[in-house]
Amino acid sequence: MPEIHKSGSPTFPSWLKRPIAHSGKQNIVTEQISSGGLHTVCNEAKCPNRSECYSRGVATFLVMGDICTRNCSFCSVKTGKPGALDPDEPKRVLQAARELRLKHVVITSVTRDDLADGGAGFYVEIVDLFKRELPGVTLELLVPDFQGNEGAVDLVAGSGLDVFNHNVETVPSLYSKIRPQAIYSRSLAVLKRAADHGVAVKSGLMAGLGESKSEMLAVMEDLFRNGCRILTIGQYLRPSRDQVPVVEFVNPEVFEHYARCAKEMGFESVFSGPYVRSSYRAGEFVPGKSSS
Repeated sequence: MPEIHKSGSPTFPSWLKRPIAHSGKQNIVTEQISSGGLHTVCNEAKCPNRSECYSRGVATFLVMGDICTRNCSFCSVKTGKPGALDPDEPKRVLQAARELRLKHVVITSVTRDDLADGGAGFYVEIVDLFKRELPGVTLELLVPDFQGNEGAVDLVAGSGLDVFNHNVETVPSLYSKIRPQAIYSRSLAVLKRAADHGVAVKSGLMAGLGESKSEMLAVMEDLFRNGCRILTIGQYLRPSRDQVPVVEFVNPEVFEHYARCAKEMGFESVFSGPYVRSSYRAGEFVPGKSSS
């Protein structure tokens, strides 16, 4: 396997340099999000793919506000005390999806540890609305761990969604630094419980935070054993100076190696590369459905 390029220089390696995508659709998406009073994880988390995705008419909606109850050191979403849930938000998300003519919709949220069910009931409201109003649209929910609340996981996994997505993000040895309020084993339990409902289960990992290759492969094996069959792996890129710095810029050949290993383990869909993110080109991962 090739060596990993160390990030001692402020300039990105050549494989991370690419043109910024622009098109008329980008303006349409931006306007639709703004006029609907909506949030996207694309903007709140400063995703490097947002220009490309917007130009393709795609966005990942962020519901339940834009303030998170957790403070993960890799994430740029604001942390603090969230406000009350907006009962009209599901309808606005539905309207945006309808106006943008989306075929596959990805919805995520800030972590709402302040709510008894972690927001599971709100997710179910969204699924019910979409299945009633836009039955031809597939729905992917990228959810938090609900603090291990099994009832909350059951509600969401049994709601009729098409893809249940929960990211483990990194290897267990880095949790105290990267995800201090999360528990690795708890995230695995969430994925397993969702898989027991027969729904497609997806998870994502970041590379370049200081993990070893053997640790990454061990996490992939854990994910597969716990029912995950769709996997994304991407390069961590520091959103701002407030987040932890990049430890390594991982060579694309290493991502290809991870993809081969994952397929050998039995994963049905694997997307591994420097700019891959959990919801990037998500429509291509829905079983039996092509990309939107």
